[in-house]
Amino acid sequence: MFGCILVGSLLSVLTVGIHALGTAWWIGCLKRTRVPHGLRARKILPIRLLCTTALLLLLLHITEVIPWSLSYMLLPGNDGLASFEQACYFATVTFSALGYGDIVIQGPWRMLSAIQAMTGLLVFGWSTALLFAVVERIWGDRGQAQPEPQPQLADAVRQRPRVVRSRQLAAAQGVTTPHRAHVPAAILTKREAA
Repeated sequence: MFGCILVGSLLSVLTVGIHALGTAWWIGCLKRTRVPHGLRARKILPIRLLCTTALLLLLLHITEVIPWSLSYMLLPGNDGLASFEQACYFATVTFSALGYGDIVIQGPWRMLSAIQAMTGLLVFGWSTALLFAVVERIWGDRGQAQPEPQPQLADAVRQRPRVVRSRQLAAAQGVTTPHRAHVPAAILTKREAA
């Protein structure tokens, strides 16, 4: 059983490594993607990116299943899998957690298929998160209210209370006025008014 857990852990690390490399490469490609100028091309780009992402993830999953298939073929005492095609089928069904049960492995290596199913669930969750991130990046900002533009400095001066503007005008003309003379008592805090 210890050997099975060791082999399963090594294959899981390999699977996660393959997925990490593939998704990191694709995220880098997505960051470098430029939005085309034409209206038709701009409408097609989101669909193209989403379909390409899904296809890439499918190819990554197929690539991740192959080491598991090879390990099932090379394990000693494994009589349940007669060909590489059967090993790939079993590994894919196990990786996707379908578990049809039409092909099973016997003996001490059964635990390996449970480890593969857990790894497959983890990697499929990761793929779902990546697909969601791509959808969010493509369509996430549509239909939401645009943030209000920040007012310019001139707008901010015009919107200030009249007292503050009069102080600024007085200062611009060189007239000095006491600070509290132009501030209404209602604006002062209770402590300052006392």
